[in-house]
Amino acid sequence: MAGGLDRTKLLAARFRAAHDRPYLASALYSVTVVESRSVPTMGVDRRWRCYVNPDFVAGLTVPQLAAVWIHEVAHLLRDHHGRADRLSTEHGRDHHRVNVAQDCEINDDLLADRLPLPPGRLEPQTYGMPAGLLFERYLTLLPPEVGGDDCGSGAHGVDRPWEVGDGGGEGISEVEAGTIRRDTSQQIRQASRSRGSVPAGWRRWADTILEPTVDWRRALTGAVREAAAWASGVVDYTYQRPSRRSPALRGVVLPRLRRPLPRVAIVVDTSGSMSDGRLAAALAEVSGVLKAVGIGGNRVTVLSCDAAVQVVRAVHTVGAVRLAGGGGTDLRVGVDEALRHRPHIIVVLTDGYTPWPATPPESVRLIAGLIGAEAPPPPEWIATVRIDDVAYAH
Repeated sequence: MAGGLDRTKLLAARFRAAHDRPYLASALYSVTVVESRSVPTMGVDRRWRCYVNPDFVAGLTVPQLAAVWIHEVAHLLRDHHGRADRLSTEHGRDHHRVNVAQDCEINDDLLADRLPLPPGRLEPQTYGMPAGLLFERYLTLLPPEVGGDDCGSGAHGVDRPWEVGDGGGEGISEVEAGTIRRDTSQQIRQASRSRGSVPAGWRRWADTILEPTVDWRRALTGAVREAAAWASGVVDYTYQRPSRRSPALRGVVLPRLRRPLPRVAIVVDTSGSMSDGRLAAALAEVSGVLKAVGIGGNRVTVLSCDAAVQVVRAVHTVGAVRLAGGGGTDLRVGVDEALRHRPHIIVVLTDGYTPWPATPPESVRLIAGLIGAEAPPPPEWIATVRIDDVAYAH
């Protein structure tokens, strides 16, 4: 009969992790331990509970367990589940693949910190990928079939059978988690100044918490939602479904107010200065935004454009998009062609080096997704969202 969890060994490993890397101590000690033989190794949920298989603990040394503790806490500190929730359907539906990409983001930093991870660890080099990227980028570079450990909903965002759910046991709220992340980032910055021994990966993460940039996915979601609400407010009358007041007026059929579903056109800059891979990744994010605000299906028209419109397709999924081009840039022709499809919203994905329409089109909201920090701004009347291209760079 298998023995129970060796809590002394497990907690000694956590103490060692906190002692050797004190800037992670508050995060490590915020995690609640839950014994479970259903979890394959160790995994965390969104509420900062760590599920531990006793056999897994028995098979590792204390230094190895300390490294695993840091690995699991890294999923929580880096808000991997929150970032996974914002993935497009195409990239986010395989949570095992998402988990592998997240492990690659974490483990290259831990190995650079000389932590003794257990055998079978996954790192970018395992798949011939460069170190130092975010998991969203690794997700696009991984081969079609990958496999690895299941680190739980605290990593990939999908509830697992061994997790107790929000209503059971102790746990950390999202507000508390945000406080822990900010405190940890401040500890990292202080440790970097006093000892200079904090790995580069953790320093970069701390900088994003203390000096955050705009989350362009949320900004784009807000811009599209605002434009969709504006388009939905454009009402017309229809006799297809008569008004409920008609029976009260014998012999008179009253029309009913109709709110049209917003139609979206996406103009993709495929000029020579753009990378197809980077554009495809950004387009996948836009697809996720459209689904999040309830716009999708055959109401999305994608136009591939450089100095001329190359491809026009009504698509259901990002996989149906075709990118073609490679010449000069004049996205005015793409916007003009998009207007022929009578959209309510036009999203333009570009590096910004293009002429823009001189005046706002009637009855259409135009949103520019500017890829890259150096992208020049469009006219002020165009809603602008800046897209960080670091995660998409080749």
